[in-house]
Amino acid sequence: MPSINLIIQSAVSGLLLGGLYGLIGLGLGLSWGLLGQINLAHFAFVFLSAYLSYQLSTTFEINPWWALCVLPPVFFCIGAGLHALIRRFKMTPFNSLLLTFGLTVIVDALIQWIWTADFRKLESVYSNSKLEIAGIYFPYAESLSFAISLVCASAVYWVMKRTDMGKAVRAIAQDPQMSSSFGINQKFITMCLAGTCTALAAIAGICVSLIFTLNPSQLYTWIGVVFAVVMLGGLGSAFGPILAGMLIGVSESITMVFVAPSWAPIVSFTLLIGLLLFRPDKI
Repeated sequence: MPSINLIIQSAVSGLLLGGLYGLIGLGLGLSWGLLGQINLAHFAFVFLSAYLSYQLSTTFEINPWWALCVLPPVFFCIGAGLHALIRRFKMTPFNSLLLTFGLTVIVDALIQWIWTADFRKLESVYSNSKLEIAGIYFPYAESLSFAISLVCASAVYWVMKRTDMGKAVRAIAQDPQMSSSFGINQKFITMCLAGTCTALAAIAGICVSLIFTLNPSQLYTWIGVVFAVVMLGGLGSAFGPILAGMLIGVSESITMVFVAPSWAPIVSFTLLIGLLLFRPDKI
């Protein structure tokens, strides 16, 4: 029987990791729920951002968090451009799914070409720094990533609920034709939303580079758990993916303590299957 301290420590670690799950799922959920696009390239953008953050920090020897000032604006433009391409050729949701899957394969090949398949670890002042409270350790990198995920979710919630831009986005998602008749510029607003989703992927990638050892094969291992986070949290929701990510993160950590680490991936898929069986109307 594991000790209480070990159980609490595992729950805290899972909670912090769940925040990162939610941050990755936030952009994907907004794109899926509000734009009607299942953007598989979202995962590729996360890891491309992680590798670029690693490269910036190691080449210029700067604080990794400075990447937050550089990468999100660049990825915003990439996301907006990709959406403009999809809109220009009037791609169906299925064709856009194929396009983004192909883009994922291209980005994966690009990462392996530039950085090879070797493991890369970003060494920074945050790598081994921890805060101890009552015998429970809070790693700085995971804690800061968790805080960033809450800030991003709060910002999305505020924009969607309190601004004219957010109201326009919700109007377009609910009734595109009616929103056009009221003079809403769908092209501009949807491009901004797509760019924001990709910028969120860039932010998540920076957090990934600080926490994990990078390897191109990781790109595909995250797809299942993030899809579970998005579906459990709700499409187009701001705080839903964060809460779902924390639930899955804690569940995985507790499972590793009581059963075995190899059982952890089963948790997210079990929760997802349960939702599909008992609450199919929520998908």
